[in-house]
Amino acid sequence: RAALQAGRLAEMAEFFSFGTNDLTQTTYGLSRDDAGSFLPEYKAKGIVEHDPFVSLDPDGVGELITMAVQRGRSTRPEMKMGICGEHGGDPASIEVCEKIGLDYVSCSPFRVPVARLAAAQSALKTKGEQTKQSSTKATKPRVQNFGPW
Repeated sequence: RAALQAGRLAEMAEFFSFGTNDLTQTTYGLSRDDAGSFLPEYKAKGIVEHDPFVSLDPDGVGELITMAVQRGRSTRPEMKMGICGEHGGDPASIEVCEKIGLDYVSCSPFRVPVARLAAAQSALKTKGEQTKQSSTKATKPRVQNFGPW
């Protein structure tokens, strides 16, 4: 509900920190503790591509976060937003966060080196994609002005 009401919440909140484990459990209607007993079979049958408690699901949980970011920033454009939890140390999840436009990830201390490297790589990838897109746009030919004549 908080993701759906993010615009109203941003009127009072100073930042959003999405607890991705709880959001994943609520979105999927699964307990992380119980999911280990059947998720491997779901993966084998192609029901899920990966364990959503290991890597953030961009099409489900990621979409909810995207919606909350858009609604929150429509109310408070400069609001800081990020995630907290073990997803914050997963390189694939960090890339999802970069694409969504989050400001930070938070994770357990032992995952910080991997998170920092993944965040830097994701930011460079995004910057490269933006540069590539801007260089392929049609531009007007330059007109040379050599003097007053």
